[in-house]
Amino acid sequence: MTAKIIWLSKGTPKTLSYNGTEYRSGISKKQVDKLEVLSHRVDGDDVENHEFHGGSERVICVYPYEHYAHWEKLYGRSLPNAAFGENLTPTAMEEKDVCIGDVFQIGTAILQVSQGRFPCSTINKHANINTLLSKIVEVGYTGYFFRVLQEGTITSDSAITLLKKHPKEISIAAIHHTYFFNKKDLSQIESILSIDELALEWKERMLKLYNQAKQ
Repeated sequence: MTAKIIWLSKGTPKTLSYNGTEYRSGISKKQVDKLEVLSHRVDGDDVENHEFHGGSERVICVYPYEHYAHWEKLYGRSLPNAAFGENLTPTAMEEKDVCIGDVFQIGTAILQVSQGRFPCSTINKHANINTLLSKIVEVGYTGYFFRVLQEGTITSDSAITLLKKHPKEISIAAIHHTYFFNKKDLSQIESILSIDELALEWKERMLKLYNQAKQ
């Protein structure tokens, strides 16, 4: 199946409300016809908390379109477009098929998969579903991030081309499963740690897991 773009989205932090309590987040994004991709950010897109979001390893947030049907079936209602705060909602790019270090060309931008998404409770607030985060962790439908190898423009009709498959072929889904459900698999953790292209944040997480597993 050929990957294609369903939505492109961007937005800046806003004051939102959940159960009568206000919070600030950049998760609420509008659909756009194009993204201008810079080395450290998407033009016109931003996050509220720069300690845990954004930066050069998390320039473009990706969420596979196929997962929307899963959530809509589970909760019995539709979710808004870009409900997970993603910039890119493609088909045929699920976590089980995409590996750390894979390089894609989308439009004129060249992008590399850097890390899986570590979801937070803002997803619950934005979707107004208080069990969504726990279900995301359970099934591994987290989404993931691209770093930018070449700045460029992505339009809604841009082709998605895999330029290079990483030789280790360790998927986003495999890393998620190891981190949350297979914490004692030293061999797999070592393999994950050997991926030079894995973002530092996740290398630190996996190293901590490795040290705990050895005890």
